[in-house]
Amino acid sequence: MKLAEQLVAQLQQAGVRRIYGIVGDSLNPVVDACRATGGSADGGIDWIHVRHEEAAAFAASADAQLTGELAVCAGSCGPGNLHLINGLYDANRTGAPVLAIASHIPSSQIGSGYFQETHPDRLFTECSVYSELITSPAQSPRVVHSAIRHALGLGGVSVVTLPGDVADLDATTEAPAYRPVRRGTLAPDPDVLHELADALNAADRVAIFAGAGVAGAHDEVVRLAELLNAPVGHSLRGKTFIQHDNPYDVGMTGLLGYGAAAFGMEDADLLLLLGTDFPYDQFLPDVTTVQVDRDAAVIGRRTEVTLPVHADVLATLEALLPLIKAKKNQKFLKQTLKRHDKLMDKSVGAYTRKAEKLVPIHPEYAASVLDEVAADDAIFTADTGMCNVWTARYLNLRGTRDLIGSFLHGSMANALPQAVGAQLAYPDRQVISVSGDGGLAMLLGELLTPVMYDLPLTVTLFNNSTLGMVKLEMLVDKLPDFGVDVPATDYAAIAAAMGWHAVRVTDARELESAYREALEHRGPSLVDIVTDPNALSIPPKVTGEQIFGFATAMSKMVFNGGAGEVVAMARSNLRNVPRR
Repeated sequence: MKLAEQLVAQLQQAGVRRIYGIVGDSLNPVVDACRATGGSADGGIDWIHVRHEEAAAFAASADAQLTGELAVCAGSCGPGNLHLINGLYDANRTGAPVLAIASHIPSSQIGSGYFQETHPDRLFTECSVYSELITSPAQSPRVVHSAIRHALGLGGVSVVTLPGDVADLDATTEAPAYRPVRRGTLAPDPDVLHELADALNAADRVAIFAGAGVAGAHDEVVRLAELLNAPVGHSLRGKTFIQHDNPYDVGMTGLLGYGAAAFGMEDADLLLLLGTDFPYDQFLPDVTTVQVDRDAAVIGRRTEVTLPVHADVLATLEALLPLIKAKKNQKFLKQTLKRHDKLMDKSVGAYTRKAEKLVPIHPEYAASVLDEVAADDAIFTADTGMCNVWTARYLNLRGTRDLIGSFLHGSMANALPQAVGAQLAYPDRQVISVSGDGGLAMLLGELLTPVMYDLPLTVTLFNNSTLGMVKLEMLVDKLPDFGVDVPATDYAAIAAAMGWHAVRVTDARELESAYREALEHRGPSLVDIVTDPNALSIPPKVTGEQIFGFATAMSKMVFNGGAGEVVAMARSNLRNVPRR
């Protein structure tokens, strides 16, 4: 057995069914070892040939996030594996168990400035939980075993750097047997638990803000909110796990936010953070705060925490609920829910009413129609930028749908390759990439990958010929938008030339039929939606500083001859300005 064959056998034993990557030179022994397994049809490993290694890492990340299982990507020496780095950063920050095989130049040439020489074992240190160089067949089995354990155990990226000549040597040491580890439960300290109960019982107005760490604890969070008469806000990653079937839901805070979450958090006298490391401290209010998280390292790093609780959210709530005294006063909750309903109707709902005849198509309306026609168990992947806004505000996940994106790393071009990984992991589920034209253009070649594997995924392209989120950032910072617009492009024509079922939609009345036709197509399909470039994300709570920034930027645009653009932008967004 060659060392490469032993490595692939270890991955098989750990349940790996696919490796995403691009073949080449130093990686060839590993690719050939995959071929020898016969592929997944024979219980082996499929080699998924992508067009760019960055896409391989994004696809593996999506695969791992959705299945909870180890996913693998690979790159050849030098530039090949270097391309993995952006997708690996995203996977590691998301906590996706991904193993990356970074093949290397011949071992005798390392350190000599050889052709394509880089040092992967150093390069990937910052975006991994484990990164090691294999130098001999005797060392390899334990390194690979450790890489698997670290990725699954810690939740993140492991990188194995393997010179091509070493991979082609005979294996000399038997590999350790792989046995899965069952994740244990982290219970709260009993004294801390009683402190938490006392604090919640004593507070008059409690608000809950939930993140992805509430996965599996939906009913317990809702029950706690019921006892405390507490509104429940959530992060974008937490939306999947807590928004559905939740009568206490008040939406999101932050620039992508909607609803009354920001107001509820600020008006509370105690804020309970559950399983969230929400990074935007400017949106966290200066109130008494309690944080519950399995990862002790993240507690208190965004805002001052009065009571840190190091434990799983579910275990904490199961032990906490019997200690909570039901609050009788519902005034705070009712006020917050009323404000939430008003904001949802006046701002979030504004673009979806009587929007069928508007030209260009309002992206909010396009997102709301997509929500109506998508399957109950659809998997959505969202590009960074305005696509994050539209999916956050208009997709209802129902407890049966999934939504992933580059929510912590914030990379462009993630949605399409993530959709590839999602569709390969779940071939019988509807997978929809909500892509922006900026993101799709960045990895445009990846349109060939779904064609190659005849994947029935659908790309809904929000094509506004501008970088909308960057435009918004400029306006808030008192700058006129500059350098954000790109030439109008018919991506439906490009996709059709690549073998996709593709349609371009410029009339909002044709959206539903275009979506349905695309979703029913048994192969890759793309709906190119020409949307309003002036539609901006107006947060539910607009600060005086933001208003001043917009006003200053608008003035600069008028003085520079852009009055027409200012008027168009006002017309596009006036209905979406929140009214109290």
